[in-house]
Order: sequence, then C-alpha cells, then structure tokens
Amino acid sequence: MTALLRYQTALLVRSQRWLPPFLLYAVFLGIGLQGGQPILDSLGYAAAFLLPVAAWLVRICVANEPPAARAVVAAAAGPARAHLASVLVALSSAAALGTITTVIVALISDPVSSDHQKGVPVPEAVGAGLLAVLTCALLGVAVGALTAWPVLRSTGRAVPALLLAALLALVVSGSPAHAAVSGLVGGSHTATVHTPVLPLAAATLLSAAAIAAACALTSRRSP
Repeated sequence: MTALLRYQTALLVRSQRWLPPFLLYAVFLGIGLQGGQPILDSLGYAAAFLLPVAAWLVRICVANEPPAARAVVAAAAGPARAHLASVLVALSSAAALGTITTVIVALISDPVSSDHQKGVPVPEAVGAGLLAVLTCALLGVAVGALTAWPVLRSTGRAVPALLLAALLALVVSGSPAHAAVSGLVGGSHTATVHTPVLPLAAATLLSAAAIAAACALTSRRSP
C-alpha cells in the first residue's frame, strides 16, 4: 500500500490537476476571511469550503491514470487496493490543506466572540477547528467517492451530482459537516468552543462506507 500511495501522490503532484481546487479554495478564503475576524467564525468558514475541494480532489485522483496504466496497476495490486490508494491520497491532501489553513486562520484571527466582547481560548479553538476541518474533509471524500468513477462514469451526471451532494452535505440539518461548522459559528456568539467529536465520528463512518462501496465496484466495472 505504501508504494501505491507514493505512486498516486506522484501522479497528483506531476499532473498539476490539484491547482484548480487549491486555487479555488484560496479564492474562497481570500473573499471570506480577513485579519481580525472572530476566530471561531473564520475556522467554520475555512472548514465548510474544504468539503467541495476534498470531493473535487477525489475526482481528480481516481481519474489521474490513463486506462492502460490503471489496468496495469489494478492487475499488480488489485483494483480495490489501487482505488483505495487514490482516494486516500485525496483525503490526505485535503486534510493537509485544511490543517495549514487552520494554522493561518489562528494566526490572523482575533480570539474573541462574534461581538468582540468575550475572549475565546485559542488552543481549544484551534483543536475544534482541526476536527471540523477533518470532518468536512472526510465527508467531502465520501461525496467524491460516490460521484466519481466507478460509481458514476458519465461526467455529465457526475459533476452536477458532486456539486449537489456537496451543497446538501453542508446545509442539511443532521449532516456531520453542518453540525461541525454550526458548532463553531454558533459557539462564536457565546465564546464557547464546541469540539465536534460526534460529527467527526459520524463523518468517519460515512466516509469509510462510501470508500468501501466505491472500491468494491472497481472489481466489477472496467474503466
């Protein structure tokens, strides 16, 4: 698996297809974040917009190889393992991007409530922000795994499905991502840090189920 992860990482870096989602995320952050804003609001914003980026990265990683190369790797390592490696690279890339962003947000934001009247403990806020980022990254990977090959093979269907699923994952009540982001933003009003442990656990289970389903399908469907 280590060799597969290195291979998929090299493919992603060399293809430079990661640039559009990374740049889109940077644009989102540049528009929505400014220095001196309440830290919990900013962390919630950064976590929310990581979800569609994670889904997009999955779509990129599972389609990085030409069909012939994919067939060779699948024959050598097994189609499920090869697909799993590509999804894990997308997840790790999204998590790394979110972690870096969380640190930057903590450095430029003001550790106060939304009304700037109460203080917010920075270590606890950063911890909650990291968990929220991971929650959104995991749910984004679940969305990407269920809207990319081999689940959906038509681009005309896959892209709208990805956008719709990412939107619903953020706004539907009961979604782990919605709960994690709402916890940060809602806590900003009272200077209370809500650690999204349960949303993270739920996102982990949903992501694992989605990835397992996608990997199972790789053994039945050809590229």
